[in-house]
Amino acid sequence: MTSSLLLAFGLVLVIEGVLPLVAPQAWRQTFQRMVEMKDGQLRFVGLASMLAGLLIVLFVH
Repeated sequence: MTSSLLLAFGLVLVIEGVLPLVAPQAWRQTFQRMVEMKDGQLRFVGLASMLAGLLIVLFVH
């Protein structure tokens, strides 16, 4: 179980690093827009991301 969680965490870090590596300007602009969002909007984005990730895990597993 621990190795699976570490593997998943490692994959998240790899995926998170792709956009800043490939398109740093686009990543910076996106990050700037997120900083300007209200708390409720950020919570919605976080919830949507979590639900999308959960659906992917359920379909793949």
